[in-house]
Amino acid sequence: MSQFSFEYPYLLAVIFLFIVCAKVCKERSRAIFFPHVNTLMVQGRGGSSLLTWLKWIGITAAVIALASPVITKSYTNSKKEGRDIVLVLDSSDSMRQPFDASYRSRFEVVKEVVGDFVEKRKDDRIGMVTFADVAFIASPLTFEKKFLTDITKMQKMGIAGKRTAINDAIVQSYNLLSKSKAKSKIAILLTDGIDNMSKVPFTDVVNMIKKRDIKLYVIGIGSERDYNAAYLQALADAGHGKAYGARDAKSLKNIYEEIDKLEATKIDDKKIVQHTYLYIYPLFLAILSLLLFMYVRNSKGV
Repeated sequence: MSQFSFEYPYLLAVIFLFIVCAKVCKERSRAIFFPHVNTLMVQGRGGSSLLTWLKWIGITAAVIALASPVITKSYTNSKKEGRDIVLVLDSSDSMRQPFDASYRSRFEVVKEVVGDFVEKRKDDRIGMVTFADVAFIASPLTFEKKFLTDITKMQKMGIAGKRTAINDAIVQSYNLLSKSKAKSKIAILLTDGIDNMSKVPFTDVVNMIKKRDIKLYVIGIGSERDYNAAYLQALADAGHGKAYGARDAKSLKNIYEEIDKLEATKIDDKKIVQHTYLYIYPLFLAILSLLLFMYVRNSKGV
């Protein structure tokens, strides 16, 4: 945004002093010895309208230059620090159980809530790992939210098997994030079961999580009998994150909203102000006008 102003606007009042002086001050000398301002007010008997114009243009331009006209441009430079996030979703057979009053399956509710979460993360790259008997990358890290939303809707239970390999899914998601150069890396694991299929032991997974600079959030859905809360809490503690429990669709949505707030994108707004001083232009005009005034007056012998 550009704005024109004077650095010393009160000096513009000097013009009124010249106007008053032109009316009431008496001429003492016809000679002009620049830069004595009093002689500029002379309106000699043989003076012409050209001299009058040159004189007042010079005086006005000089006062304007003295007031220091300036154009101020201000703009905000926003630097956004996005995050790389991997969503780890359980697609085992237990996710077929109803999860809300509409008797929708847990998996359908999860896909809907995850879709809303993806839409909110405007400046982040998001990837997805789906697991059951095996864990596979459903989507690499991407900024393309529509692509990821479509991938989420396409997820089906049974593609990866029926059992639950939580440890393997965490390893897969951490491998995906290991290639990331983002300053902030996050994994969000959601499951409704107990690990009964992983090839990687729990202790190895915990050690890996502790060594990586990746924050881990863990969500157990269903009743506490469906998943091992202590197991999930241990994973979250190792990943310096937080463990949650969701009994219904509403609480699950609230959990993702809380994570969204906890991991809000950092925005560094810097206001930059640029000043362009214009006094050189009226100053040049003032000097030129006064030199012409002196030349014309001397040439006419006024």
